[in-house]
Amino acid sequence: MTPLHLTATTLASALGAGAGATLDALRGERSGLAPCDFEQVGIGGHVGRVAGLEQAALPPGLAQYDCRNNRLAWLALQQDGFIEAVQGAVGRHGAGRIAVVLGTSTSGILSAENAYRARDPATGLLPDWFRYDGSYDLFSLSRFVADLLGLTGPAMTVSTACASSARACLDASHLIASGVVDAALVGGADSLCRLTLHGFNSLELVSPARCRPFDAARRGISIGEAAGFALLEREPRQPGGVALLGIGASSDGYHMSSPQPDGIGAEQAMRRALCSAGLEPGQIDHINLHGTGTRANDLMEARAVGRVFGTATPCASTKGWTGHCMGSSGIVEALIAGLCITHDLLPGCLGLATPDPEIALDLPLHNRSARLDRVMSNSFGFGGINVSLVLGRPA
Repeated sequence: MTPLHLTATTLASALGAGAGATLDALRGERSGLAPCDFEQVGIGGHVGRVAGLEQAALPPGLAQYDCRNNRLAWLALQQDGFIEAVQGAVGRHGAGRIAVVLGTSTSGILSAENAYRARDPATGLLPDWFRYDGSYDLFSLSRFVADLLGLTGPAMTVSTACASSARACLDASHLIASGVVDAALVGGADSLCRLTLHGFNSLELVSPARCRPFDAARRGISIGEAAGFALLEREPRQPGGVALLGIGASSDGYHMSSPQPDGIGAEQAMRRALCSAGLEPGQIDHINLHGTGTRANDLMEARAVGRVFGTATPCASTKGWTGHCMGSSGIVEALIAGLCITHDLLPGCLGLATPDPEIALDLPLHNRSARLDRVMSNSFGFGGINVSLVLGRPA
């Protein structure tokens, strides 16, 4: 593919809002995970919760979109000069030539949960304040962002579980390559809700302590929430920066919630991403692993990575910092990879103490200083959806 430049980026997670807070936590090996106190769900474990969303307010005139997920998106959009950068892109391309392609897995489902609890005991009717189209609807996020920023080009939401926001980058690249648009705002947001927390707990996938990807004693995931956005354009806006060099995807359809044990689908996505970028495995300096911390997922990914890259390429999961941010994990981890490229940071695998002897990968326990020119970032979702992104310094 023709590289697409990330001319503006922004994110918010349990590490904080904006690139500065994120980079500071990465460098300090400081996790954003804390004991779960969300909505008194009583499942134990840790979560990556973004502070202050309960009291946050959307901009005037957009109250119809009020829900935790859109508040989280609004928090991210206000960071790093992103809104101003989008306004600049509108001046260059026109509002109708910029697509909005975002990923989410649960959207504003917390609002629907609260509305169901507040339904009329006599009639069962939901309260008047509940707006399905502004909250629970999967398109709510993309409509909110487009309306907020005045973008009138194609808008769509991708919901492919934990690969959603990574897959959004693929769909946006197709819109640009086909000439439908000249630029695209990509990314996603996923926020905490009872369904996600109770659902993963019922699958016995929630770790009782902070997640420990690839550790011999790992016991599951820590759920997080986050939002991240990037502006993709054909031309850079300044020297240097980071570009999206290649994308690969596959759908193995092995099982609704369990990964294919041998990782064939994950391997296909990684090989296709390399082909898309015109690179050989040895030209990748680091792999941001999907690395959820479950026994099955980590082992599957390690097998797939081993077949593609061998054992020499440094790898790490950043979910020990942010938690597993579901549909937003793809974009958030891609943006973290971009920060690592820009700041010569090879991250350790936070939470890893004793590597699983079945996993033969180079998994640093702590950060290293190293020049990274190209990084692969993996995202794998329920239902066998696999997406790999290659990011790097533009040629």
